[in-house]
Amino acid sequence: MEWALLPFKRFAEFTGRSRRKEYWFYVLLLIVIGLVIGVVERALGLTGMIGPYGPLSLLFGLVTFVPSLAVGVRRLHDTNRSGWWLLIGYGPLLASLCMTYIGSLSLAMIFSLIALVGFILLLVFMVLEGTKGPNQYGADPKGAEAGPAGAA
Repeated sequence: MEWALLPFKRFAEFTGRSRRKEYWFYVLLLIVIGLVIGVVERALGLTGMIGPYGPLSLLFGLVTFVPSLAVGVRRLHDTNRSGWWLLIGYGPLLASLCMTYIGSLSLAMIFSLIALVGFILLLVFMVLEGTKGPNQYGADPKGAEAGPAGAA
């Protein structure tokens, strides 16, 4: 559980590296909490208040936005990639949402497909082992096997 909470302790730290363990335990925690929130909102009849989501989902998304972005950047740093690679998935997704809003559904679909390819590539990057030893983004977080306290 300590690994899953580490991104909240480093919530706005966009420098350094994060191990796969930290990233994936955090993702698992978000999925579990998201499912619980979804069940609670559905039981209380709160779904659909803000698009398909309820107010608790929106609040959860806002609270986890910066820590998620930061741990994603640090995870990419661990594979010796710039955090800007996150835009390969999120950029086309935002463009798709904009195209949907202005009514160009064909362009929205094209951007959605590009986003899907981008997210698949990001998934591959996130499951790759980090570079061994220090890289341009910092020391190897696996160098401190003591646990999250030493994995800066």
